[in-house]
Amino acid sequence: MTGTVRSEAGAEEVTGLAWLDHEWSSEILDDRAVGWDWIGLNLDDGSALMAFRIRAADGTTLWAGGGLARPDGTSRRFTEREVRFTPARLWTSPRTGARYPVAMRVEIPALALDLSPLLDDQELDSRASVGTVYWEGAVTATAAGRPVGRGYLELTGYWRKLRL
Repeated sequence: MTGTVRSEAGAEEVTGLAWLDHEWSSEILDDRAVGWDWIGLNLDDGSALMAFRIRAADGTTLWAGGGLARPDGTSRRFTEREVRFTPARLWTSPRTGARYPVAMRVEIPALALDLSPLLDDQELDSRASVGTVYWEGAVTATAAGRPVGRGYLELTGYWRKLRL
């Protein structure tokens, strides 16, 4: 991305990497669901991975899926049985007391990724707008201990059941 940051002190040109996250809808969610875990990753080989799971209160997966887009234009969708999220490390918010699995292992066919947050505290308190608190932030992805990409992890329903 490129742009200009303007303030009372003047303007400064900036360049860097950016992430655009646009949620199309959260209106239909199973009554048993408390929230979801979602990733969007740009892999170093030029592929893009999106995967998610909808969680029940006991932590089990109610529904999961995803897709992998390759640089050559081919893609693959993943079924519920092909996507697995396994929490690897928890972080507790000092503000809300919510416990988030900020480090996560995500497995799809032929690929196991370990996600690590750039920093643990990426909790968003949006009670004044959408009425909830969740964790949403930048992560790095490794496979077999070597860096393979970076992206975004979203964790909802860990503070309280997500109400839409």
